[in-house]
Amino acid sequence: MDISIKLNQNEVDYIQACIRNENWAQKKIYEDHFSMMMPVCLRYANNSEDALDILHEGFIKVFKNVSKYQPGTSLASWIRRIMINTAIDFYRKRSRRRTEDIETAYHVKSNDPDSVSQIAAAEILEALQLLSPAYRSVFNLYVIEGYAHKEIGQILGITESTSRSNLVKARSKLRTILVAKEITYGQ
Repeated sequence: MDISIKLNQNEVDYIQACIRNENWAQKKIYEDHFSMMMPVCLRYANNSEDALDILHEGFIKVFKNVSKYQPGTSLASWIRRIMINTAIDFYRKRSRRRTEDIETAYHVKSNDPDSVSQIAAAEILEALQLLSPAYRSVFNLYVIEGYAHKEIGQILGITESTSRSNLVKARSKLRTILVAKEITYGQ
């Protein structure tokens, strides 16, 4: 079967080709979205190898479910949502859930200046990867993705108060990590 590829194929053509399991189209979508999705996966992973595992698993899900994509909506947003859900699934498989009481989080606070504004994105990402999976997931879902604590609780199978507690502790640990880096590097 001969296939001619137009130079200016639109998204619908790629989606239809992916539905037919055509490797060239899958490769094109992977290559077009890799650089946008890898940072999403890195925010949820312990290291770059785990992030790559999440990314690849996410793209497998994208290609298995591509027939569910609705043309006219943002393909990048649809793929991003799959990557986030894959990262959450990855977290669930690899960690045992701990619940902590919100009352213990009230004792964790700091009046230190904002170190985050003084460091590079790579350093923040590195610091995020040092957090426990529970803290990192809550931090990402709340701060980066914009979920409410109730939604985070439902997604991660924890209580709303545990989500709040984990966020407070994640911020505190991030602050400690970033301040330590600032001292180490003499900034």
